[in-house]
Amino acid sequence: MNLLKEFLLDDECSYLDNKKQTTHYKVINNCDAKSCEALIERGYRRFGKMYFRPVCATCTECQSIKIDASNYRFSKSAKRIIKKAKNITSYIQTPSVSQEHLELFEKYHLYMHKKKDWEYSQTDSRHYYNSFVAGHADFGFEVLYYDQEKLIGVDLIDILENGISSIYFYYDPDYAKYSLGKLSLYNQIKYAQSTNKKWIYLGYYVKDCPSLAYKSQYTPYVTLQGRPHEDEEFIWC
Repeated sequence: MNLLKEFLLDDECSYLDNKKQTTHYKVINNCDAKSCEALIERGYRRFGKMYFRPVCATCTECQSIKIDASNYRFSKSAKRIIKKAKNITSYIQTPSVSQEHLELFEKYHLYMHKKKDWEYSQTDSRHYYNSFVAGHADFGFEVLYYDQEKLIGVDLIDILENGISSIYFYYDPDYAKYSLGKLSLYNQIKYAQSTNKKWIYLGYYVKDCPSLAYKSQYTPYVTLQGRPHEDEEFIWC
């Protein structure tokens, strides 16, 4: 593992209105799966070669959360979603970028900009590569969802020794009736159960942020206590 850069950045909060946030960033080249998992277990998230976590001095609303996949039981509604998508196919491969990816990414974010007032800026292949393809090593993957030959969803994940880190998912809004976001998470859980991996790392739960509050629906789950340094033990409960 080669730490290229490390810094703190103060900015407007990404999740709560009228708040500031301080984020700790690490830019790491050639990060291996063991080192990645050690950071994820301590509350970091990965985008490309960038690992980051909030370290705000006066706020602890961002809670790292992970689902206990080994003890997860699918509800009747979950089973209905899985059944409804029986004609949708999926493939797993190393992350990539194509014109299909970029067009779908653009369509999804324009939709979320209108629906939920997400900030929007047009992406390009370089930005996408740096965010979702770079740094995948031998543990980063994408799950591609298709309706026949049409790409309708992309799920970016890290498959680690003890679980799956859910990085980012985007989809075609025209297929909203299939609840593709839920479907992708259910498929992560199914894969974890079939490969004896205990956890699904869901990133941050923020109670008052609608885009993140949904995560508390997936039980049983545990949350990370505090902000342990890399040489400290981590406690989830």
